[in-house]
Amino acid sequence: MRYKRGVTLIELLIVVLILGALAAIAIPRLSQSADTAKSNSCKTNIDIINSQIELYAAENDGTYPANLEVITDSTTYFPDGPPQCPVIDANYPSALVNNRVDDSSHSH
Repeated sequence: MRYKRGVTLIELLIVVLILGALAAIAIPRLSQSADTAKSNSCKTNIDIINSQIELYAAENDGTYPANLEVITDSTTYFPDGPPQCPVIDANYPSALVNNRVDDSSHSH
């Protein structure tokens, strides 16, 4: 009796189970990485805003802006418009604390 070469159903099921287990491990890590990247992007935006506030003060004889809109509405400092939080898709708080955007008042 001759046997045909091929893949048995059990071998195929084992491969599918292994791929399913790998996917169960990888997918949650990928989504967690995306959330972490968005949060880090938000922190970077706040750092950029604060550096633009310092630039404004340097160009205006040490006078800081009264609120954040002075900086974010100016195309000199943000030619593409004000930065928005990628996590909650909102603007940053306009009140400045010690001439800075306070990241503690902006949480995710």
